[in-house]
Amino acid sequence: MTPTVALTIAGSDSGGGAGVQADLKTFAAHGVFGTSALTAVTAQNTRAVIAVVAMDPAFVVAQVEAVLADLRPAAVKTGMLAVGATVAAVAELAGRGALANLVVDPVLVSSTGHRLMEDAGLEAYRTLLLPRAAVATPNLREAAVLTGRPLADLGSVDAMVAAAEELRALGTETVVVKGGHLAQALGADPGDASTPSPDVVVGPGGVVVLEGARVVTGNDHGTGCSLSAAIAANLALGMVTLEAVRAAKEYVHRALVGGAGWRLGEGHGPIDHFGWSSPRDGAT
Repeated sequence: MTPTVALTIAGSDSGGGAGVQADLKTFAAHGVFGTSALTAVTAQNTRAVIAVVAMDPAFVVAQVEAVLADLRPAAVKTGMLAVGATVAAVAELAGRGALANLVVDPVLVSSTGHRLMEDAGLEAYRTLLLPRAAVATPNLREAAVLTGRPLADLGSVDAMVAAAEELRALGTETVVVKGGHLAQALGADPGDASTPSPDVVVGPGGVVVLEGARVVTGNDHGTGCSLSAAIAANLALGMVTLEAVRAAKEYVHRALVGGAGWRLGEGHGPIDHFGWSSPRDGAT
C-alpha cells in the first residue's frame, strides 16, 4: 500500500509542539505521509519564542516545487508564513492550481495577542491567499484581525458566524472560525470548564456549529496547527470538507485530553498527537 501524501508549508518549532513538527506528527497519526517546506526557523520552547529567522520566499517556493514535482501531495496546509512576500508566493502557486485541497491556517497573532504579520502580509492573506483556499481556519484573534473587528465583538456564536461569512466572501470555500479564545472574548475565566468552545463552519452547505467541551489544561501548544493539519490529512484521504473538519476537531480534543496531565516543559506544553496516554491493547 502506497501512503497518501500531504504537504505543510510552515515554520519550525524547536520545542516540537507546534509548526511543522506538529503538522508532521498529525499527518503521521492519520496514516498520511508528510512532506514539508520551511518558511521560518524558530528558537522556542514551551515558555517563549526566543528568535525567528524567515526563509527567503524564493527558497520556500523551491522547497514546495521540489515536493510537487515528485511526491504529488493530495492536500496542502499553510501555517506561519512569516512575511508578506511568502504569502504572495504561496498564493501564486495556489493560483496555478498547484496546491490541492489547500487549508490555510492564517497565523497572524500570538497566543498573547501579539501581531505576527505586517500589514502588507495581512492584505496578501485577504486578497491573494484566502480567495484560493479550500478551507481557512482562523481562531477568534485572527478572525478579529482579518475582519478589523475587536476581539470583544466576537463573543457569541452569531458574531463568529458573521465573521466567517465575511471571510468566506473573500473567496474561501469553507471558513472555520475556532472558538478556543471565546472565554477571552467574553471576558470570562479560560480555566472555567463550563465556558463553551464551539467552532463555527460556514461553507457551501450553510452554517454548522460544532460544539465542544472545553479541556482545561496548560498543554495546548500547537492545537491550531494540529487542527488544520488534521483537516488537510482528512481531505487527502478523501473525506468531504465538513466531515474532515468534524473529525479533525475530535482528534484535537482527544489529543488535548491525552496530554492534559503531561509535564513537558515549564510553559504551554504540547498535546498528545499519537494517543500515548490512551490505554493500550492488553494494558491494565
